[in-house]
Amino acid sequence: MAFIVDVLIEILRKPTVGNVVAELALFAAPLWIAVLVGLFVGWAWRPRWVAGLVGWDNVGLGGRRLPPSEKSSVDSFKAQLPSSISSSVSDKSSGEEANMVVVSPTDGKSEKLAVTEEDLDHLIQLVEVTDGGPLWHQMMDRSLPNMSYQAWRRDPQTGPPQYRSRTVFEDATPEIVRDFFWDDEFRIKNGWDDMLLYHETLKECSTTGTMLVHWIRKFPFFCSDREYTIGRRIWESGRQYYCVTKGVPCHSVPRRKKPRRVDLYYSSWCIRAVESRRGDGQLTACEVLLFHHEDMGIPWEIAKLGVRQGMWGCVKRIETGLLAYQMTRRSDEPLSWCAVMAQINTKFDADNLRSLQVGSCSSSEIVEAEKQKHRAGNIPKFLVIGGAVALACTLDHGLLTKAVIFGVARRFAKQRRRL
Repeated sequence: MAFIVDVLIEILRKPTVGNVVAELALFAAPLWIAVLVGLFVGWAWRPRWVAGLVGWDNVGLGGRRLPPSEKSSVDSFKAQLPSSISSSVSDKSSGEEANMVVVSPTDGKSEKLAVTEEDLDHLIQLVEVTDGGPLWHQMMDRSLPNMSYQAWRRDPQTGPPQYRSRTVFEDATPEIVRDFFWDDEFRIKNGWDDMLLYHETLKECSTTGTMLVHWIRKFPFFCSDREYTIGRRIWESGRQYYCVTKGVPCHSVPRRKKPRRVDLYYSSWCIRAVESRRGDGQLTACEVLLFHHEDMGIPWEIAKLGVRQGMWGCVKRIETGLLAYQMTRRSDEPLSWCAVMAQINTKFDADNLRSLQVGSCSSSEIVEAEKQKHRAGNIPKFLVIGGAVALACTLDHGLLTKAVIFGVARRFAKQRRRL
């Protein structure tokens, strides 16, 4: 650092302004070269993010059929056909029928949400590890006094990385945890999810509890905010809750340049009571199995580094948020409307549904994470970080979380210290 300051002082001592400008340009040339190389590498690694904007076709994903959230835009369009009653829409390509949920519109028009029994079936397959997808590799195992957390990742042949996590909260009921994750008002009021700027319920069904919500989330200053139109619904089997949230088309919210729309989004979880780690045989703890993926629109290898570094910090905020939510509920404050809707569930027999699943290709058991090779060890740190930041600032067409940029910086800083 002192060397750089000395060089700059020498440049500024040049007799003429022209000499100063020329010396500064020569001094900055290596930095610009690093940025350009980083941009080139970033473009070479860029994902096929356009496919996320038009919907995924029925292509293979790691040797399995794509989940409902990634079907083609044709299926999404069929899910938007107006109707005034619950109906079954025939899928001409497969001959199967999916029960479409009719929601109560706020604008006087009936519209269907693509949150169906097929989504429930897919979530159960994820929970039971029978979806036929790639192997899950463990990437984290940590705990706090009142919480334990494990996370896995897998890389399908097509699409962004997929994440699975298992969180166990001590002294928490499934019902409280279910309401907590559904309560958008508390997310903003408490601030445990500090990226959520705005939420609005666009449509809802008082019979099934299905909702269509509009989110706007905050991102770093070099990226525009992102918006989501999310369909969500909860199924109940005993005291097990299967919560599906996924991106769905919504014509009532027109696309804008800013905030940018995130189309490929899937985040669903199974909530159930489990035995406390105190070993007293009592089901006083709550387990949450979460499955999440979305199209970030940046090189997936860079995104994975950032997610890995930023994940634990986000999880710790969830624990403090849940404790605050439990205290709020004990104070008998009125429930938010989102929490009220979380208590309207569709009941079903999970054991019976599992027995009806025939021919499911079981994935191999979850495996431990392999030690990753530091392929970037021979690349200068300033080149990689400069290229990543320049890429993020220039290619503002996808979902870029704060964890990506700062996670990459932390990762390479640690590597440099080890060297």
